[in-house]
Amino acid sequence: MADSFLRSQRFQRSRMSQGSQRSLLFGCHLMSSCRAEAGKDPHSPLFKEFSVVSQVSETERLCYVGQNFGNEVLKCNSLCRYFIGVLDKNSGQMEVYNAEIFNMQPLLSGGRCWESQLDYQTKSYREKMDLCIEAFGTSKQKRALSSRRMNAVGSDIVNTAVAKAAANVIDAKGVTALMQDMAQDDVQNISAFLPPCHEDADRPEHVYKFEDILSPAEYEALRVPAAALASVTAEEMAKRAEERSHCSFVLEELKFLPTDERSRDHKARCLWFLDTLVKFSQLKVIKKKHPMGPECPHIISRKLMKNFSSLTYNNGSIQNLISASMRAKITAYVITLALHINNFQTDLTVLQNDLKLPESRILDIAKALRLRVTKTKGVPGLDDDQSHRLGTLSLPLPTQKAPEGQRKRKKMS
Repeated sequence: MADSFLRSQRFQRSRMSQGSQRSLLFGCHLMSSCRAEAGKDPHSPLFKEFSVVSQVSETERLCYVGQNFGNEVLKCNSLCRYFIGVLDKNSGQMEVYNAEIFNMQPLLSGGRCWESQLDYQTKSYREKMDLCIEAFGTSKQKRALSSRRMNAVGSDIVNTAVAKAAANVIDAKGVTALMQDMAQDDVQNISAFLPPCHEDADRPEHVYKFEDILSPAEYEALRVPAAALASVTAEEMAKRAEERSHCSFVLEELKFLPTDERSRDHKARCLWFLDTLVKFSQLKVIKKKHPMGPECPHIISRKLMKNFSSLTYNNGSIQNLISASMRAKITAYVITLALHINNFQTDLTVLQNDLKLPESRILDIAKALRLRVTKTKGVPGLDDDQSHRLGTLSLPLPTQKAPEGQRKRKKMS
């Protein structure tokens, strides 16, 4: 017999009667997988299973399995020996037996072979929990488990059907046609937030009419707040630039106000409304009744809330939100208004920095507005070393194309 035995022990929780305390049966047999290993290596230790079964236990109770070899064996001190004592209440004497320490675990699979225990150990935590629910769970837990498994099967069926349908569409239309459809969808999505475009116009100022940006009533309401910009002095302009009370585009254009009173007043009104749009785009959730302050005319405040914000329901109340689509719409109107201010040519990079947008986003919107985009040197005094993008509106309008910087779409898993 080998010096050491590798044993696995199995017992069933039960109670012994008085007449069966001395009638325990001990069985010892060599496992088939261990026989094969022992046949290959004569020096390998014998693998044996040591079973203790109570003869009187006929109830179906929970079984436990322990082992003294493998990865999950307890790290015991090899210099110590372990004993178990059995006290005889009648004689008062205790008999001592050699013992080994096992980490006993419930055998949930219900099998009596060692292979079933190995299968259990390879299962995931979720699978083991499902086995526990099947064996000991409440009716509600079992119904939830059954529903989850049915949903998992249904999800697999749906994913398979979607993948098959997508493959059929790709085979029918081809990848090139699908990419063109996606590009056209992107153009249409952006076009939904653009000012009305009159493609049959004979002059650039008629392509995007000024009345579509500011109605006559709204334009008249800007007379009072824009008067401060029209009469600004050099000292006040320097102070506003230091305090950054206006965006960079407005601060730069204030240096070149016309001397003619009527033209000066018109440009001041446009600059005031453009600066208000830029500030409004930086908001996220609008909680105040007058988000742009009391100096903003009521008709302009109502225009901002109605045309450039979307309603959302949050915490039991309706709020106005500046969503990504609304921010794109604000950008389109800012670019269009800047074209009217600068004789239909504007620096897109300055507007991009004011609106805090990535370059690819503002270029997509500019191309959707049918602008011709070129590279140019920056405005003196504003990032001279930076290469700027210049947007020009000219006739005839260029053909509407999909944005060049197509971003990758997320793959469906």
